[in-house]
Parts: sequence; structure tokens; C-alpha cells
Amino acid sequence: MPKKHHQKPAKQVKIAKNRIKFLFQHAKETFKEDSKLADRYVKTARRIAMRYKIRLPSSLKKRFCKHCHKYFVPGANCRIRIHKHRIIYYCFGCKHHMRHPIK
Repeated sequence: MPKKHHQKPAKQVKIAKNRIKFLFQHAKETFKEDSKLADRYVKTARRIAMRYKIRLPSSLKKRFCKHCHKYFVPGANCRIRIHKHRIIYYCFGCKHHMRHPIK
């Protein structure tokens, strides 16, 4: 059977997933001291996911702004509201909002 050229080796994908989780964990820890460093961790995690064609889980997708890629901390740099069966995330940095359905 021929090898698929568009897929990375499984071992590399596993390492990439671990790095993404690690970066989001560190973004959460370092936000209080340096929010720009937390934003940089998010950008790095996104780039790793794009390079290895990994879909971010929905729990991680909701932790940063899709427009300016800032790490979200409710009350500090974002507003979260529930309206008509949707969760609305509003970014204070770029004034962008995202809507996610509630199941």
C-alpha cells in the first residue's frame, strides 16, 4: 500500500498534541504575570496545529480569540454571555465576538 504524503508520522503528531496542551497550560499560568507571553503561547500552539494538520479540541478553541489570537481570561480581557442558546465571547482587544451553540 502506498504511503500517504499529506500525513505526518503518528509519533510526530502525538508529540505535537502534547506540545499544544503544554502551551495552553503555560498560557493559563503565565497570563497573570505577562499576558503578551500567554498570547504568544497561543499563536505557537496554533502554528503547531496547522503544521501537523491537527484539529484543536473545542475546549481549546474557546480559550482564544479567533481574530487577534489573544488568550481569553473571562473578566480580564473578554466577556462571556449566554443569549438564545448560544455562548457569546466578546474580545476586549479587537472588539470581535464569537458565537458557539449550546448543546
